[in-house]
Amino acid sequence: MQEKTDVKERIIAATTELIEQSEGDVECITARAIAERANVCLGLINYHFGSKDNLITVCVQRIICHVVSEMGKCRSCASDRQRLTAWATCVFDFLFEHAAIARISILGDLRNYTPECNSVCIQHGLVQSMAQDVDAAERPLAAFVLTAAMQAAFLGRDAIRTVLGYDMDRPEDRAAYIARLVDDLFDGIGSEQ
Repeated sequence: MQEKTDVKERIIAATTELIEQSEGDVECITARAIAERANVCLGLINYHFGSKDNLITVCVQRIICHVVSEMGKCRSCASDRQRLTAWATCVFDFLFEHAAIARISILGDLRNYTPECNSVCIQHGLVQSMAQDVDAAERPLAAFVLTAAMQAAFLGRDAIRTVLGYDMDRPEDRAAYIARLVDDLFDGIGSEQ
């Protein structure tokens, strides 16, 4: 059983590396290249994952789940506003630092938006950051709006630079964008902080 797990993990690790190297162009990643990188037989990809597309989906979902689990480690904060800003900044920075994976995830979610998709997973994480000062009924919408605004800024970074003046290639501009969004959201939901 351990050997099966090791093989699956090697395949996932190799695929993730290839996704990053291809800058998200998964069409140029072949099952043969994955097998060679993972040092496994080609048939094991289909055996464990059914198809290359399923394997890529597993890789992206795993990475996004890791991002969500890391959000809470960003730093402790005194208020929901500070915590949401810190957690959203962690997610937003991840999008730009791992652009290939982020693009696959976001575009995949936009084609098939479900309660289990990566975007909703991020939203659930952001909801948890607002556990003290924001009414429970307001949290999901705030997380949805913030996630959508981050995704739009990531996908349309050139337009955001022109229209809003934020250069998304600069971490300080990304942080300022998130801080502004969170401030606007909190002003709109009437939180106590």
